[in-house]
Amino acid sequence: MTKVQRTFHLQQQPDDAVLTRLAAANSTYGIEKIRLTAEGLLVEFDATRLRVADVEAVLQRAGVAVLDPAAV
Repeated sequence: MTKVQRTFHLQQQPDDAVLTRLAAANSTYGIEKIRLTAEGLLVEFDATRLRVADVEAVLQRAGVAVLDPAAV
């Protein structure tokens, strides 16, 4: 297992509904931890199971709008 930590910068702060969906997204196979920080969402995941694009897709399905890394 190759653990990777990646911070995803948010377009806006998540509301209660999004936080509830993020809790469910935390159970996605390969995602170890999702934590809200001052910089955005810190996601720890298994890189042998998921790519960054896969994690972004999980966040989008949870309703989280992340910024393009090139825009940050």
